[in-house]
Amino acid sequence: MVCVEHVEVARADSPRGELVLRERRPDAGDPPGSSAALELRANGVFVMDTVEVGTERALATAALALVEHPSSVLVGGLGLGYTLHEVLGDPRVERCTVVELEPALVDWMRDGTVPHGPALLADARAHLVVADLADAVREARAAAYDLVLLDVDNGPEHLVHAANAALYAVPFLREVARVLRPGGAVVVWSADEAPALGETLREVFDDVGAQALAVDLQGRAEHYWLHVARVSPTATDAAGG
Repeated sequence: MVCVEHVEVARADSPRGELVLRERRPDAGDPPGSSAALELRANGVFVMDTVEVGTERALATAALALVEHPSSVLVGGLGLGYTLHEVLGDPRVERCTVVELEPALVDWMRDGTVPHGPALLADARAHLVVADLADAVREARAAAYDLVLLDVDNGPEHLVHAANAALYAVPFLREVARVLRPGGAVVVWSADEAPALGETLREVFDDVGAQALAVDLQGRAEHYWLHVARVSPTATDAAGG
């Protein structure tokens, strides 16, 4: 029986509960050359780690392919920075605003607790906003973004925080439509296909679809889902509904 060693690196409490960053150290059962991995948990629930980052990168890659000129991008949720990293890897992106609710997570990225954080955030195109995503979108000017990526939870049917249900509802999605430029798109990540989310998006957007995202998780073939909605390239009123 292989025993994996976990060492707590950082812990923070917020109104939403407990956030813990752990280091998962390699042991005799890991491949030669394996290095330590960081793992993020919220209220004891696994959120992400620094090993399986394909979903975060694939989310950004798929989303960026939807828009011809994604010069201004909004990312909901910082995580461990892999979606932001992929967005900044696209030379068409001139500015990427990331809205993160947990100040501790931002601090850990900035101060090097997450080792790759400082270099990532040193990119002049990266702008971090510590705020509730709904508030940040509501306060943004109209037609501010070409692309909005929402990866703040595990999807509408697998919420880590119950309050995030509002981010999959019509009022918030109408605000997202308002801040998108003509031809822009919103991409919502979900652990499973969520037909109800598709129906909700259709109440706000005319062009809605979903695509399966094939990923390899430690040799296991899995599928996640991207729910996509677009604003018409000729739209003059992005408020939707």
